[in-house]
Amino acid sequence: MHQFELWAPRARKVAVHVDGSLYPMEGPDPRGCWRASVDQAGPGSDYGFVLDDDPKPYPDPRSEWQPHGVHGLSRVYDQKAFQWHDSRWQAPPLASAIVYEMHVGTFTPEGTFESAIGKLDFLHTLGITHIEIMPVAAYPGDRGWGYDGVDLFAVTENYGGPDALKRFVDACHVRGLAVILDVVYNHFGPVGNYTGKFGPYVTSSHCTPWGDAVNFEDRGSDEVRRFFCDNAIMWMRDFHIDGLRLDAVHEFVDRSAIHFLEQLSAEVEVLAATLGARLVLIAESDLNDPRIVRPREAGGYGIDAQWSDDFHHALFTVLHVEEGARGYYDDFGTMEKLAKSLMHMFVYDGEYSVYRRRKHGRPVEGLSTHHFIGFIQNHDQVGNRATGERIEHLVGMDRAKVAIGLVLTAPFIPMLFQGEEFAASTPFQYFADHEDPEMARLVSEGRKREFAAFGFAEKDIPDPEDRATFTRSKLNWEEIEQGNHKDMLEWVRSLIHLRRTTPALNDGDMGHTRVHWNEESRWLLMDRGSVQVALNLGTDDACLDIPENFRLHLASSNNVNRSEGKLRLPPNTIAILSIGL
Repeated sequence: MHQFELWAPRARKVAVHVDGSLYPMEGPDPRGCWRASVDQAGPGSDYGFVLDDDPKPYPDPRSEWQPHGVHGLSRVYDQKAFQWHDSRWQAPPLASAIVYEMHVGTFTPEGTFESAIGKLDFLHTLGITHIEIMPVAAYPGDRGWGYDGVDLFAVTENYGGPDALKRFVDACHVRGLAVILDVVYNHFGPVGNYTGKFGPYVTSSHCTPWGDAVNFEDRGSDEVRRFFCDNAIMWMRDFHIDGLRLDAVHEFVDRSAIHFLEQLSAEVEVLAATLGARLVLIAESDLNDPRIVRPREAGGYGIDAQWSDDFHHALFTVLHVEEGARGYYDDFGTMEKLAKSLMHMFVYDGEYSVYRRRKHGRPVEGLSTHHFIGFIQNHDQVGNRATGERIEHLVGMDRAKVAIGLVLTAPFIPMLFQGEEFAASTPFQYFADHEDPEMARLVSEGRKREFAAFGFAEKDIPDPEDRATFTRSKLNWEEIEQGNHKDMLEWVRSLIHLRRTTPALNDGDMGHTRVHWNEESRWLLMDRGSVQVALNLGTDDACLDIPENFRLHLASSNNVNRSEGKLRLPPNTIAILSIGL
C-alpha cells in the first residue's frame, strides 16, 4: 500500500493513475491537499495525477523518481531501501573546508556518479574536504548544467538516478569527504515544469530573469515554502547530503515577517540536532548584505556562508583586463579593491557602484571570515564566458599560480572548480539539450546575440545545443602527469597542505588580516600574523621589506629571492613566508 498526497488547491477533482488504473483522491482539505491510499501501489509503481477533466496523467511535483524523463510518469521510490555505510560519519567543520565544485556530467568521460567515485581517492589525497556538486534535480534532455531542473525531488537519470547519488555520497563519506549539493529554489526550468497545473508555485506579482518569481509570500505561499523546505530536508535526511548551496538567493522576493531563508535555516538546524549531524547552508547572493550569513539570534537569516563575488571580481580584474563592455567588472580593477576584499569581505559595503548606478551593500561587522567562500573560478565565472576559458587560458600559468595561491591563503573558505587543480586545458562551456526545437533555437541564437555585443564573431561562439560543446567541456584526466599540469597540481597540493597545517591560515577573525599594496608597482602584501603572502603583478621586480624572522616557505617560481630582510619578487609571482613552519 502507498499513501499518495497532492497539493492542488485549484482542482475540482483529482485521481491518481497507478500502473494503468485510476483511483479517486479525497479532498481538498482546507489547504487544498488531496489524498488516496492505494493497496496495489508500492515501490516501483508508476503513477501520475489526473486533474479535473484533463485525461492526461501528470508527474508528481514531489516525485522522487522520474525514470521515464520529466514528461513521463513518476515512480514510487523507497528511501529506506539503500544500505548505508556511513553510520559513524561526521562532516568536517565548514570553517576548515577546502571546497571543490564539480559538474558530474563533465567530471569524467562517462559523466556519471559511478565513474566519479573512481576519482574520490585523488580528491581526498589532494586535501579536498567538501565536494560541491552542481544541481542534479531532473531536467529535460540528456545534458545540461542542471539549473533548469523541473522535478526538484528527483535525481536526473543522466547521472544514474537516486540510488547512484546515494552510492556516490556513501563513497564520499567512507573516504572522509563531505558533499554539498547545489539546489535551485529561485525558479523552475522552462520545459517540463508542470507545477502550474497544480497550484500557485510562482507568482506574476514579481519577475526574475527566468520569468515569474517563486511564490514565497502570496496566497498559497505556506505550501510553496513547505515544498522547498521539505526538498532541502529530503536531501539531507534521505540522501545524507551534508549541505546545500542555494542558487541566486537575491532573486527571492519575500516580504514575509519570517523570510524564507530564515525559515529554512531554522528547520535545517532542527534536523541537524535530530540527526546529530553537521549540516550547512551556503548562499549565492549579490546583495552584499551580511544579514544573509548573520545568525538568526542576531537578526540575520542564519545561512552559514555565502560566495564572495567581490573577491573574485577584485582578483580577476587585476589579473586580466576585459576588452569592450565589462559589466560588473567596471566596479573593480585596482589593488586597493583587492586589498579591501581581503580585509572587509565586501568591496561595495555602502559605496557608490558605477555598474549599478547606486550605492550598494553594507559593511560586514562582527562576523568571522569563515562565513564567506572565496574563489577565482566557478561554473559561472568560467562557463558564462563566450568560449568557457579558464583562468590559465586568459592570463597564463604564472598568473594562474598567483591567483590560486591567494585563494588558498586568503582569510575566507577556499573553493576550487573542477580541473583548476591541474590547470585543465579543456574549457567549461555552457551546454544544454532542450527537447523543444523552438526553445533550442532561441537559446542558441540568444547566446550568439549576447556575446556578439561583446565583440565576438558568431562563428567563434559555441552552440549550447551542439553535443560537441558538452563533450569538449569534459576533463582530460591524462593531463595530470604532464608538464605544466603536473606542476600546477603539485603547487595546489603544497598550498592545501600548508593551509591545513597552519593555524594563522585558519584564523577567521577579520581584524587579524592586514594588507599593504602599491597601486603603481602592482604588488600586494597580506599579513596574517605568523604568515605573510606577497604577490607581484607588475612589470618589474618588487623588492619588499620582510622581518628577518619570516622565512620563505613556498613560492610559485624558483626566481623568488629572500635575503637580508628583503624579498625580491619577479613579475607574476607569489610567495608565502612564515614564522616557525
